[in-house]
Amino acid sequence: METYQLRDGLIIPKVGFGTYKLNGLGGVNTMVQALSNGYRLLDSAFNYENEGAVGEAIRRSEVPRSEIIVTSKLPGRHQTHDAAIQTIQESLLRAGLDYYDLYLIHWPNPLEDHYVEAWQALIEAQKFGLIRSIGVCNFLPEHLDRLEKETGVLPVINQVELHPHFNQAEQRAYNQSKGILTQDWSPLGRASEILNNPIISEIAEKYAKNVGQVILRWEVQLGTAPIPKASSKVRQLGNIDIFDFALTEAEMEKINQLSKPDGRLKNQDPSTYQEF
Repeated sequence: METYQLRDGLIIPKVGFGTYKLNGLGGVNTMVQALSNGYRLLDSAFNYENEGAVGEAIRRSEVPRSEIIVTSKLPGRHQTHDAAIQTIQESLLRAGLDYYDLYLIHWPNPLEDHYVEAWQALIEAQKFGLIRSIGVCNFLPEHLDRLEKETGVLPVINQVELHPHFNQAEQRAYNQSKGILTQDWSPLGRASEILNNPIISEIAEKYAKNVGQVILRWEVQLGTAPIPKASSKVRQLGNIDIFDFALTEAEMEKINQLSKPDGRLKNQDPSTYQEF
């Protein structure tokens, strides 16, 4: 597994493991298997209602806690300052952990307009030692500019929707200009028709890889960090078996050309979308 070093020095894997809808003991077993198969980043959220399963998977795994990057996220309904502090504490209690490696604001919810005070709460929680690194999800440049202007602190990560139908070129360029790593949710397009794309299929055949592996390789070569989810051992292993080949510039451009202005899977535009 190759790694990125964030602006604050934290080292994270280039490919993480998504845990959305991995709940209960079945979710625990899937995450334990993922850790056994080589994953070292577990991406969770308060709203996934599986922080307890994440913590239990870490305890059952043979991988030391110190080698695992654990992420959780603050929901929109708890973005006022005091509620955010309590939610971070509650997240840790649910997981049975002393700290999170990464804690992110899940969505800006600009219509509610509490994201700056939520960000201030994350800054304080980091100073308390509850969080190692702080970041955001789905923040547009205008939201990030405001965080910087009003707090003087920028996130180290911005996790956004990113896949071949929505390559986020402008957002990626902005993030990079600010020293913010782009992390990708739904990197495989939630197993949509993207996985049947003939252009990507042709590239996959050339390298004796599957379409998912080519997409994840494309994302890593963009300088981003995808967090795919997979339940089967074969898919888990396949999704991190992407470091033994490289796409050409022409192949990268072919996949970039698949991006669409309206490529979001569920039209979740951060300028208007409300998550609670």
